[in-house]
Amino acid sequence: MKFVTVRDLRGRPTKVWKDLKTEKELVLTSNGRPMAILTSVDESSFEQRLQALRRARLGETVSEIQREASRQHPKGMTLRQINAVIAEVRKGRRR
Repeated sequence: MKFVTVRDLRGRPTKVWKDLKTEKELVLTSNGRPMAILTSVDESSFEQRLQALRRARLGETVSEIQREASRQHPKGMTLRQINAVIAEVRKGRRR
């Protein structure tokens, strides 16, 4: 996978777009750190790509929540505790 700096994108956008067509994916960096992934799409694949990205993010979020829950409650939680957490979160959303 090819890396492209923000400076490259700003200064030579045409080259970046050409690279994206051939590479299909580019990692955008700022100060040497990855900050975004650019991926090529066309009109026929746009919606499918967007849905795939959203599913991947959802999977990452669920995994993160599960890891955090296992750190906070290594022995597991009872159904009563789970329902109490859900109720507390819902209560917070109404405010």
